[in-house]
Amino acid sequence: DICCGSEVCKERKDEAPVLQEDACIESNLCSYPHYLIPDTNVIDILEDPLIRNVIILQTVLQEVRHRSAPAYKRIKDAIHEKEKHFYTFTNEHHRETFIEREPGESANDRNDRAIRVAAKWYADHLAKKTNGGSLKVVLLTDDRANKEKAEQYGLIVYRCEEYIKSLIGNPELVDRLALQPDDQNEITGSKLLFPEHLPLSRIQSGIKNGVLLQGTFHANRDNYLEGTVFINREGEDINEVLLQGLQNLNRAVHQDVVAVELFPKERWVAPSSVVLQDDSPNDEDSEEDETENKRVVKSENVLKPTGRVVGIIKRNWRPYCGMLSQSMIKEATRHLFTPADRRIPRIRIETRQAANLAGQRIMVAIDGWPKNSRYPNGHFVKNLGTAGDKDTETEVLLLEHDVPHLPFSPAVLSFLPKMPWSITEEDLKVRADLRHLGVCSVDPPGCTDIDDALHCRELENGNLEVGVHIADVSHFIRPGNALDQEAASRGTTVYLCGKRIDMVPELLSSNLCSLRSNVERLAFSCIWEMNHNAEIIKTHFTKSVINSKASLTYAEAQMRIDDTTMNDDITKSLRGLNRLAKILKGRRTEKGALTLSSPEVRFHMDSETHDPIDLQTKELKETNSMVEEFMLLANISVAQKIYDEFSECALLRKHPSPPPSNYDILIKAAKSRDLNIHIDSAKALADSLNNATVENFPYFNTLLRILATLCMMQAVYFCSGMDSDFHHYGLASPIYTHFTSPIRRASVAFHTQLFFKNKGIINEEGFILFVRKNAIIILIPKFGMEGAVFFDNKDKPSPHLIFDSEGPTLKVEEHTFRMFDKVKVTISLDASNIQHQRIRMALIEPVIPGVSVPVPDTKNQLIKADIT
Repeated sequence: DICCGSEVCKERKDEAPVLQEDACIESNLCSYPHYLIPDTNVIDILEDPLIRNVIILQTVLQEVRHRSAPAYKRIKDAIHEKEKHFYTFTNEHHRETFIEREPGESANDRNDRAIRVAAKWYADHLAKKTNGGSLKVVLLTDDRANKEKAEQYGLIVYRCEEYIKSLIGNPELVDRLALQPDDQNEITGSKLLFPEHLPLSRIQSGIKNGVLLQGTFHANRDNYLEGTVFINREGEDINEVLLQGLQNLNRAVHQDVVAVELFPKERWVAPSSVVLQDDSPNDEDSEEDETENKRVVKSENVLKPTGRVVGIIKRNWRPYCGMLSQSMIKEATRHLFTPADRRIPRIRIETRQAANLAGQRIMVAIDGWPKNSRYPNGHFVKNLGTAGDKDTETEVLLLEHDVPHLPFSPAVLSFLPKMPWSITEEDLKVRADLRHLGVCSVDPPGCTDIDDALHCRELENGNLEVGVHIADVSHFIRPGNALDQEAASRGTTVYLCGKRIDMVPELLSSNLCSLRSNVERLAFSCIWEMNHNAEIIKTHFTKSVINSKASLTYAEAQMRIDDTTMNDDITKSLRGLNRLAKILKGRRTEKGALTLSSPEVRFHMDSETHDPIDLQTKELKETNSMVEEFMLLANISVAQKIYDEFSECALLRKHPSPPPSNYDILIKAAKSRDLNIHIDSAKALADSLNNATVENFPYFNTLLRILATLCMMQAVYFCSGMDSDFHHYGLASPIYTHFTSPIRRASVAFHTQLFFKNKGIINEEGFILFVRKNAIIILIPKFGMEGAVFFDNKDKPSPHLIFDSEGPTLKVEEHTFRMFDKVKVTISLDASNIQHQRIRMALIEPVIPGVSVPVPDTKNQLIKADIT
């Protein structure tokens, strides 16, 4: 009873058809109406608007999902586009298309056979429904054996390239074809540039015997000749392996799962102190590996376990955003693509559209990386738009960070409540009625998705009642439906500058699940009874109905607290919350909670163009801390509750303590100012940071805390039954989770570039955050941004440089730079490379002849810098 999805089939009335009866596409091979059935290897062309009326078999969808999560997401997005008429046929559950795997048959061969069986069923079924009419099924496959067997089956079958080249008036689609192994060998040289990868059987035995290690490769954003493999297996003595040089990286791409061979200790080296980008000529398979490696610094006191990649266990490639670097050879079809993400190597592609793609942001997929090619080979996927355009660059950001951002599909929207919506008597029977309480929310200005609110009141027994109320989104979402699946896929709301990518549709996020003032809303409440010393007497959780009495900004809430003439219930509640929050924070600090720092900025946007017209660091008020303390307390209380109730499957969040080596740079920075940092525990570190002050240098402590933030490990989610260490290092809490909603931010760097676009040259004071072998990394507090001043300029002779990794210090001519030194620089936007527009910095002070620039300055005197 599974529908074929075609308009020609009149048997099923309960499901709207997807595939059109008049499925016409102009083709020299197929002049008749036809549906396409692609196999697993034919994905990229499906996204083109020209390709319509496609049957996606369940077998294919499952294989794609297993091979590549990004590719699976892209094909699912295409299925949701109504105008493309893509239909998912569940052939694995259809009586006439399901097949058993035969003895001795590989899983891949079984799946190929399942595709042929389903294609044959469709061909016969449509012929019967149209009385032998002209509507056909065309199978697309690049598998030679599968094609031959399909032809023996009597199916119409073409290689993908054959079919695409047959389409009339669409030559650009050819660029989307994945390169086959034979094609890749044609466009690369015969000289071996990389060692052969070991076969999987040898890799598996090597890992089992302890000769090899398995881990995830992370490329170095600042040095393309360096990377680190993080070892996946617990219990290993070594948790990361340093790789240096192209041969030792051996074609690993960022996020690949690789097998590494560890070098003997005498071959271990230190991480490089050089900032190095791959800017070799476009058309060369150059061997710069050895020459560049001579620039790598090897300092005895920070040697890291070092090794080389000997094999690839799993490729984690995805389509990459970036720009085409046109070949210098006229009318060439082979060009290098430069990804926006500096951790990804350049990719060689074949395209006949190079002139049209100049200045455009495009997507490219990798097809393979032969051992005789300096770069991986790939193919064009799609054009995203003009580089530098705000909408295009926002799209690139979202794609590069894998943020789902398409409009919500009709299937998702169909599960939203019908309007007008109101709270029913049935709701009130199963919820605590808290509408009488003086609840209020405190958020940034302009916030419409208010997901938390607070209250504080005195009880008759003299204690205080404090509540955190979280919007009850779960009331509107049933487990497993399309709305639930979409929200799970998105995971969080993502905030861009001036734009928000919602986790759930706007009707929920900004209306029914927004705890706005003076409307009744459903909430999930965590309520404590406390004494006046913020000690918890009892805690309870309840589904509730609330009616917020005020939606305040941080500034408005602070003004109420500070204004002694205001004594209404909401203001009294805020003062009570603020007083308790200070006690809670003090108690956390005593236990060793870290107060770290990272510069955050706020943009002021033009009301018409929505471009940034002003940029300043965020000023944090007591009310920011007040809200944070009660969100933390709610998260800790909920973590303990769900662990008590579900000891094996509670979803918790922990923050591992960093290995001592992470603190090396922090200890050195403090030591340069005759201060000691103790790292025996979070408490020791917190005390050290609190005591780290330098006379006449008030910003020093902030700089040190920014540096400490960079030393931290990433916090992770985990299941309580799979781990025994629950501790959250940064919060000094034995247990933690996210009851309140986590969010993601992006796009600050891009909007910073927009801000400087029309500002010309700006002079500002900054502080040296890091010292490198050939550069200093500078923090500009006013703008909360970092940039680099390079001293090895290719356009003119470099000054005399002496780098000391012990300090670390960098002597440029007669001046020595140390971490946290104050400098003065010019800042401007360099848009000469539209792919990587740069914030350029040039040194004004200290004055170093031949290095520093006078004020005012011209752009051609500036020394290049990247915003990090």
